[in-house]
Amino acid sequence: MSGVWVYVENQGGAISTIGREAIGVARMVADELGEDVTGLVFGEDVGKVADAAFDLGCDEVLGADDATLKDGRVEASGPLVVELAREHGPAVLIAGASTHGRDLTSWVAADLDAGLLTDCIAVEVEGETIKATRPVYAGKLLSTLFVKDGLQVISLRGRAFAQAESTGGTGTADWVDPVVAEEAIPSKVVGYEEKGSGVSLTDASIIVSGGRGVGGPEGFAPVSELAAVLGAAVGASRAAVDAGWIPYEHQVGQTGKTVSPDLYIACGISGAIQHQAGMRTSKVIVAINKDAEAPIFKLARYGIVGDLFEVLPALSAAFSARLA
Repeated sequence: MSGVWVYVENQGGAISTIGREAIGVARMVADELGEDVTGLVFGEDVGKVADAAFDLGCDEVLGADDATLKDGRVEASGPLVVELAREHGPAVLIAGASTHGRDLTSWVAADLDAGLLTDCIAVEVEGETIKATRPVYAGKLLSTLFVKDGLQVISLRGRAFAQAESTGGTGTADWVDPVVAEEAIPSKVVGYEEKGSGVSLTDASIIVSGGRGVGGPEGFAPVSELAAVLGAAVGASRAAVDAGWIPYEHQVGQTGKTVSPDLYIACGISGAIQHQAGMRTSKVIVAINKDAEAPIFKLARYGIVGDLFEVLPALSAAFSARLA
């Protein structure tokens, strides 16, 4: 087994942020091992995506251009990756831990009886061994793992790694046919509906989140105002979502989205372990809460003990003046 493979996640003809991060990690691993990087580019009309994969550091590209692959259905992409892996025998497969990436890596690892390291926040190479670090016990501990033999399948937490940058590389993709026909795929995509607005939580470099302390739907107004000033995404705790104050797509935590922004501002959030599980890998955490004993302060780098309805408008005004 040899070679480092990376699943190049793409949407709308462009490589996604998590796809660029995965290529960057694959390039690092391959350089340490003295191997080539092969990008897996699947979808419909993905010729430009294949070109971009070469530019970002892939030495080779295995591509599949077909309508069955355009919506990221794992019933189509999973069997194709399995068949290609059996044919070529890669040593490592790296993908982002997005919704589709989690499905795909689990499918491939199960079918090939391979070792699976999920939601990793750090990857390093020691000799011939690839070691990956991931949070465990709701993020209270970090576990470093490695696969002893056979194919290693690794998924990466979004925003935990630097994105691959342009290298000026070019190449010609090796195009293959899909292995599952449309009529054999049990799931069907009938359309898309936009939910929410503004900056995506998973891609955001700054997130401003509100919790039970905002007091109701109207309490998210100052949270949203600060987010708008900072160009940030709006997040929420489960308590706020369960109360119906804000839609579920904003939920951060163990039962919501896992995020790793550069800056996370928690407003009126006590910091239950379930919420911490979704945001504790943020690079800088700021907590705003009236309760000086709230658990969130133990996690935060900066803490403000005070009424969020007084603190947030003051912060918005100060940031507006500074950024202007």
